[in-house]
Amino acid sequence: MISVIVPVYNVENYLRTALDSLVAQTFQDFEVILINDGSTDLSGKICEEYASLYPNFFVYHKENGGQSEARNYGLKKAKGEFITFLDSDDYFEPYALEVFMQIQQK
Repeated sequence: MISVIVPVYNVENYLRTALDSLVAQTFQDFEVILINDGSTDLSGKICEEYASLYPNFFVYHKENGGQSEARNYGLKKAKGEFITFLDSDDYFEPYALEVFMQIQQK
């Protein structure tokens, strides 16, 4: 399993694009760890929405501590054998996790 850690801070305008790119993955054995790092916009609610819709999405809320602290927090929550990160204002192509695993198997 792959754990995808997504630190989130005030990105309500971009977050759905990032999360939709994870929903669309061709590789299915993964979890998404959303770390809401004290957002003051609607980012936390968007995280909650996706966590309620998709059983492999998990959201954690914490006080703002910066991206590195949010990533480290996510590492503590991750259950996957492999870890990757996705910035909340970015996205993965639909085959990204599948390619990650193909490379790992080689």
